[in-house]
Amino acid sequence: MLTTRRVFSTGAMMALLSACGGRPRGGTVVAARAPDPVMQAVSNPAFDAWVAGFKGRAASKGISTRTISTSFAQAGYLPDVIDRDRNQTEFSRTLEEYLAIAASDERVAKGRANYARYRDVLGQIESRYGVEAHVVTAIWGLESMFGERRGNVPVVSALSTLAFDGRRGAFFESQLIAALQILDNGDTTAARMTGSWAGAMGHTQFIPTSYLAYAVDFTGDGRRDIWEEDPTDALASTASYLARSGWQRGQAWGGEEGSPGFASGTRRIQPQVGGPVFAVGPNFNAIKRYNNSDSYAIGVGHLADRIAGAGPIRGGFPPDRYGFTADQRKQLQARLTAAGYDTGGTDGVLGSKSRAAISAYQQRNGLAVTGEPSLELLRRLM
Repeated sequence: MLTTRRVFSTGAMMALLSACGGRPRGGTVVAARAPDPVMQAVSNPAFDAWVAGFKGRAASKGISTRTISTSFAQAGYLPDVIDRDRNQTEFSRTLEEYLAIAASDERVAKGRANYARYRDVLGQIESRYGVEAHVVTAIWGLESMFGERRGNVPVVSALSTLAFDGRRGAFFESQLIAALQILDNGDTTAARMTGSWAGAMGHTQFIPTSYLAYAVDFTGDGRRDIWEEDPTDALASTASYLARSGWQRGQAWGGEEGSPGFASGTRRIQPQVGGPVFAVGPNFNAIKRYNNSDSYAIGVGHLADRIAGAGPIRGGFPPDRYGFTADQRKQLQARLTAAGYDTGGTDGVLGSKSRAAISAYQQRNGLAVTGEPSLELLRRLM
C-alpha cells in the first residue's frame, strides 16, 4: 500500500493519444516542448484494492509471483495521468501546420546529425530489414525528438492507474499485462521501464503489446532494450515493425508531385484543400500501420527526404480559417513575444501557448478574451 507521496517527472511529449484507443502501437507526432510538470503518486485505497485483484488476474496469465511483487512494490496511483487522459487538448492541425512541426528546421538538423552519427548501425539495420535508414531515423525524430523526449513516467504506475480508472480499462489492462510480460522476460526492470503518461515507451514509443510483437535484440546482449541511451534496439525494432507491416525494400514512400526527384506512386492524395498533391505507394501504407494518419505518414516521408538532403515542400498552402498565411502566423507570434507574451517560439503553429499569449494580450488590453488570432490583432501589434 502506498503510504507516502512519491514524485515522478515526465518528459513525455505526446500531443495526440489516439494510439491508446486501441491501434497497435504507442505514440504519435508531437511538437517539441518543455518537459511536463512533475507527477505525484497519492494514496488511494480503491486503487490498492484494484491492484490486489489484478495481481490474481496477472498470475492467471502466467506472470511470475516475483515479477508481480517487484513491479508493484514502487507503483502508485497517479491522478495526473487521469487528468491527462480526460483533458487531452485537441487541435485540428492542417497539413501545413503539421509539417511545420514534423519537419521543422530543428528536427531536420538533428535528424541529419543523428543519421550521420548512427550511419553504420542504421546501415546494418537497413540491410537486415530492408527499411531505409533515413525512414527509420525520421520515425525516431517524430516520436521522441531522437531520444530527447522518451518520457520518465513509471509505466506500471501509469498503466495500472488507467486500467483502474476504467474508461478504457480493458485496453489498458491488456497493456499492463504485456508490460509485466516484458519484465518477466528480463528485457528491463520496473525502475527502468519508463515512458509517456499513456504507457508508450522508448526511443520510438512502443506500447507494450507492440513491443512484444515486434521488438528485437539487435545488439545481441539478450535484451530488447528500447529504453537505454543507445538507440540501436529501438531503431531495429522500428524497422522490424515496418518490415512486417509490408514495407517494400527499395521503394519510395511517394512524394510531392512535381518536386525534384519525384517518386511516382499508385494513388494521389491532397490532405489539405488547396495545398500540395502527393503521389504515394505501398510504403506509405506501411508507415500508416505505425500511425494511421495521412499527415503522420507524409510527415515521416517528408522528414526522411529532408534528412537525406531534399528541400522543403515546394507547393503553396492557402490561408488558414483566420485568413493567415504561415508568414503572418509567425509575425503574430514574434510580435506577441516582443510585447512580453511568450508564444513558445515562432514556428507559425498557433498551439496552446500561442493561444494563451493571445488571451493574455486581449485581457491586458481590454479586448474580448477569445484566445483566437485575427488579422486585426496582428495589425494592433505592428
